[in-house]
Amino acid sequence: METVYINGAGCISAQNTFDTEFLEDISLNETENMLPAKEPSYKEFVPPAASRRMAKGVKMGIAASHQALKEAHLELPEAIITGSGMGCVEDSEKFLKAILDNDEQFLTPTSFIQSTHNTVGAQIALGLQCKGYNFTYVNGAVSFETALLDAKMQIENNETNSILVGGIDELGQYTASLLKLVNIIKKEEDQPFSVLNPNSRGAVFSEGASFFVLEKEKKESSYASVEVVSIINAVQPDQLKNHISTFLNSNNLKIENIDAIVLGNNGDMQFDHYYDIAGKMFNDTPQIYYKHLSGEYNTVSAFGFWVASKILKNQEIPKVLKMNTLEKEKYRTILLYNQYQGKDHSLIVLKKC
Repeated sequence: METVYINGAGCISAQNTFDTEFLEDISLNETENMLPAKEPSYKEFVPPAASRRMAKGVKMGIAASHQALKEAHLELPEAIITGSGMGCVEDSEKFLKAILDNDEQFLTPTSFIQSTHNTVGAQIALGLQCKGYNFTYVNGAVSFETALLDAKMQIENNETNSILVGGIDELGQYTASLLKLVNIIKKEEDQPFSVLNPNSRGAVFSEGASFFVLEKEKKESSYASVEVVSIINAVQPDQLKNHISTFLNSNNLKIENIDAIVLGNNGDMQFDHYYDIAGKMFNDTPQIYYKHLSGEYNTVSAFGFWVASKILKNQEIPKVLKMNTLEKEKYRTILLYNQYQGKDHSLIVLKKC
């Protein structure tokens, strides 16, 4: 089977991560329970007239994908695969509000058309004139991992040479108000919002877009190779240790082969014990967290994937990401583990190329 290389990456998040050095400009916010994305100027990527009609998620996806393609020196991918948990939720809210305001009459379909999850992949394809395979996965907190697995399998089996893959989600104010009611988003009175020492239920929510160019050809721009992607819907806490051990054994890996582990702690005291169990397994391994920077959303694992890729390329872990003080001389193999509310568990292995 062909090796799958990450040859380009683009990221828009709650931090200044677009077209900058790796996490050089960081602002930690422990007082806001919703973190909007720091968006770039879209003039370079989208005509201003079209930009006014586009959802935020679409614009973020177009810009992040453009950055990834630019890094990989690739003009046209052979396929585009995206993952999104909520789609363009702002347009969904606009359409539902219009239904109520207009008594279900004389509705313009624009917001409804633009609210579908596959709008981002479609708009990227239109801009690039890419007429190849185009698919969007809507699979909760493993939407990005499912897209990544599809792309990996296609390249490994020589079905295609290059794929643009990414994860996108945006914040919607009304949707966020509903999530607060059911303790999915932290309440204002629970601040400061600490990820490593949580004292309340829920998480700080955010939005973002992370895109990657995957190819079977290794280039100077290559970050890492994607070795394994594993997804499982539910694992009980007392089964997690065995699940991770089985995963490592089935891929001819041992705990000591892992040079760093990226964990998805989000500060939810009800479910972060999963990461405590994983952390104890890798007690002698450098441990990394990232959701204190990015916030939580369905495809935030794509941000974690971006972080791991950058570490393998730069061979350095920024201090702001460290959960412990351990370091390695070289980072060859990184394991990523993420789950959301006890479900949608994913394990990914990246290797230095």
